[in-house]
Amino acid sequence: MTGFSDSFLDELDRLMRWRRDVRHFRTDPVEEPLLSDLLATFALAPSVGLSEPWRLVRVTSAAARAAALSNFQTANAEALEGYSGEAAKIYAGLKLSGMQEAPVHLAVFCDETTIKGKGLGAGTMPEMRRYSVVSAIMQFWLAARAHGLGLGWVSILDPDQLCRDLDVSPDWRLVAYLCIGYPEQEDDTPELQRKGWEVRTVPPVETR
Repeated sequence: MTGFSDSFLDELDRLMRWRRDVRHFRTDPVEEPLLSDLLATFALAPSVGLSEPWRLVRVTSAAARAAALSNFQTANAEALEGYSGEAAKIYAGLKLSGMQEAPVHLAVFCDETTIKGKGLGAGTMPEMRRYSVVSAIMQFWLAARAHGLGLGWVSILDPDQLCRDLDVSPDWRLVAYLCIGYPEQEDDTPELQRKGWEVRTVPPVETR
């Protein structure tokens, strides 16, 4: 296998450090050719048994976007009730969705019953299909960041309700609701860390 140059490795490190979960978007449209190229990165992603279980739904209609936003707002209000004291104060001040500003909304699902891949690797660990979808999302995320786009992963949602609102197959399970667009500002420190919610740490590695 041919290695990569030191300059490329430096740039790769910089890309990973500058990947952010974006909540503050400009409303400028994302160019369709660029978006198409980025969506094509899903085809490059690894998947268990080469099952490629990701299913993509671009959410464009006003009705579908309104339903997704209402879903988030309800779930967010319920989440806030689970905190108290300083944590509740910080949580209430966090912007946890860019759904109202982001020009592109993408719902990413996992097809739990796909026959592609013939079940290889998923018999004992069926969750590997969802892990494969997450891997593809990360690849898409880094590619988007390399082109100056921001991505926000909205996880404060009722997934079953979203599946009903988007009228997807009953065999699909929501993995991610993604907001995509050009960020208002760039920062190499996670917003949750800047706002005092948590700090980033290096994970310990155990040996056996």
